[in-house]
Amino acid sequence: MRRDATLSEIGTSPSPRRARARRGEGERLRSEILAATERLLVQTGDLEAVSIRAVADAVGISPPSIYLHFADKNELLWAVCERHFAALDEVIEQAAAGIADPIESLLLRGRAYIRFGVENPEPYRILFMSKPTATPENFPPERILQSAAFDHLVQAVVRAIAAGDLAGDPTIVSIGLWAAVHGITSLFISKPDFPWPDKDQVIDRLLWTQIEGLATPKARRRLPRIEAERGPR
Repeated sequence: MRRDATLSEIGTSPSPRRARARRGEGERLRSEILAATERLLVQTGDLEAVSIRAVADAVGISPPSIYLHFADKNELLWAVCERHFAALDEVIEQAAAGIADPIESLLLRGRAYIRFGVENPEPYRILFMSKPTATPENFPPERILQSAAFDHLVQAVVRAIAAGDLAGDPTIVSIGLWAAVHGITSLFISKPDFPWPDKDQVIDRLLWTQIEGLATPKARRRLPRIEAERGPR
């Protein structure tokens, strides 16, 4: 079984202490703190290993300096993960770019979502799998509904409904699709040692099951062609 690297093993030795920041450099220091935190998350694969002191050492500042920008470790981690939330939206939009068929677009969006979550497990875990009490006050649950990622999903569903491919309330359909891809993403992340069959097949079966259940008769007649071009049902 793979053992996550410790901070000492990945070369996160303290950086030389830096001089006191000059006026106007606060935002630059904040960005450096976020970048160092993200590196530690990726390198250790363990949010518990990312301490305020470890981040401060990586940046070359004292721990109290971090508290000038973030209330606590939790707020710092969420600020890093919010960057990933924006990146998630970019990845999904790129995956569906130029796809005119609404059903194909939804399939590609679903695959991109799952792939991004699996490739960024710690940020995903913090954003979508942490306890409600761990969520900072400035990141309420409704903020996800107002995000670009969720808004773009709803827009994609609206296009599918307008084309006569899906039926139902756009928000409810979108939440259902999100629940499906989130569910399998969470399982892949939390149960890496489970004897999974081919994960691509699992993902395709899940996505096709959702689409087949939501598709109108008009759309179902088109599914064999989409399957031939995009992958098995």
